[in-house]
Amino acid sequence: MVEKVADFLAEGEADYEYMMVESEHSAMAAALGVSMMGARAFTATSSQGLMYMAEMLNYTSGGRHPVVMVNANRALAIPWNIYGDHSDAMAMRDCGWIMLFAESGQEALDMVIQAYKIAEDKDVMLPVMVNVDGFTLTHTYDVVDIPEQELVDAYLPSFDTANKMCLEHPKTLCHSVGPDYYTEAKIAQQEAFEVAKAKIVACDEEFEAMFGRGYGGLIEEYCCDDAEYALVAMGGTVGTVRDVVDELRAAGEKVGLIKIRGFRPFPEEYFQSVKSKFKAMGVIDRSLCFGVGGTVFGEVKSALYGSEMGLKGFVLGLGGRDISVDMIKEMFAELKECPAGEYSDQPIFVGRRW
Repeated sequence: MVEKVADFLAEGEADYEYMMVESEHSAMAAALGVSMMGARAFTATSSQGLMYMAEMLNYTSGGRHPVVMVNANRALAIPWNIYGDHSDAMAMRDCGWIMLFAESGQEALDMVIQAYKIAEDKDVMLPVMVNVDGFTLTHTYDVVDIPEQELVDAYLPSFDTANKMCLEHPKTLCHSVGPDYYTEAKIAQQEAFEVAKAKIVACDEEFEAMFGRGYGGLIEEYCCDDAEYALVAMGGTVGTVRDVVDELRAAGEKVGLIKIRGFRPFPEEYFQSVKSKFKAMGVIDRSLCFGVGGTVFGEVKSALYGSEMGLKGFVLGLGGRDISVDMIKEMFAELKECPAGEYSDQPIFVGRRW
């Protein structure tokens, strides 16, 4: 991605500063410095690179600097593996960044544009991580519509912030505090995440009105109006689940899809609103919270506290293993056998080999 950014600059298609650094830690430190001077910053990373950024991710979010970054989701070592799953993003889920997950190349492009509008909102001022499935999306050629610059400019005004270094109005940034103020700083971040829920929806609605494409804000339901069984998914897996839902619907089965687009902030209110909507719900995880189970499943299970519908957590696609149509059909079949009110204590590993 950053090579493509360099190509745009070298070919005269864009006008910005391009900075070479020696590591991902330095890349995020540089992006933070750029934002602290009142300019927009963009970078991209993946897997171990994201882990190397960990210290600076927290500096950026704690300082309330609206950096935008694309993370190509890939597995973490050891075993060493370069292929796609969500382990990297889930390891950083509490670093204070808004986390959005793209289903397609087009959504990834559009989501970056939206990310700046969300991040730079004066009531939000949080960095945004746009997650794109490694190899499935990052290394697959796809036809996308690149919006005209004038339209993007109309949607996204120039960046203007008071949270920057300025000789006329000097202030301390990335400051240290003691116990007397630290809690309140973290409460302010939490409150900004709550505000961001509505802002993400509003920015997506405005984008759809201007560009003709919308993605549902935090959540998208697909064929859920009369569904009895629903699967929850994020990222590139969503497209395959859509196809399976269409096939099973054609065969008369009442199944649906719930796409999580915004993982942070988590759409807890949505899941609370569907506590009694389905006979059973399944959650697809491409990461593990060791000692607990699927990472997303834990979030959904918490939001559904008190629900009487069945709930199962499925873990699959780790380390880039294919998620097939048959696997998704198998998960829907499992949901049909799930008694009302039964919650999974252990994750179901779909496609395990031993």
